[in-house]
Amino acid sequence: MELWWQDEARIGQQGTLTRVWADRGSRPSAPRDQRYAWAYLFGAICPARGTGAALVLPFANTDMMNLHLAEIGANVTPGAHAVLTIDGAGWHQTGGRLRVPDNITLLHLPPYSPELNPVENIWAYLRSNKLSNSVFDTYEEIVGACCNAWTWLTAQPDRITSIGSREWASVTR
Repeated sequence: MELWWQDEARIGQQGTLTRVWADRGSRPSAPRDQRYAWAYLFGAICPARGTGAALVLPFANTDMMNLHLAEIGANVTPGAHAVLTIDGAGWHQTGGRLRVPDNITLLHLPPYSPELNPVENIWAYLRSNKLSNSVFDTYEEIVGACCNAWTWLTAQPDRITSIGSREWASVTR
């Protein structure tokens, strides 16, 4: 059995500003865009394996979630079963349209509890290190930045394990 965590992040032209190192008394400038294009980074991690699965998609809805579920299912260890912990977003509800692969069981978090989902910390890490203080001229640049950030993260399995592990949420064999 594998424990996976899933969430979505909206990344776009109304980007995130973060703190930067600067000389005392100076006021470093940071770019800030006023346009409104964005993409959704659907991401899931398995901290025990230090791996993840993600898609950059134009919308956050049930059809996009179905694509992401298929991607996660393809990344579960062959022969294993994944418990995928998700929040209560409308497109996470199983009301007949959500297609959950046979190797995944969904576990919904309690309402209003993002602190229980380690992927929220993944988003903060990516925003702080790869997706902040940027101006994207096109949608394609947003998609490229998301892909580069996720590829950079997944090349660091120990980082995924460090950020995503929770003592109270471990699978023992």
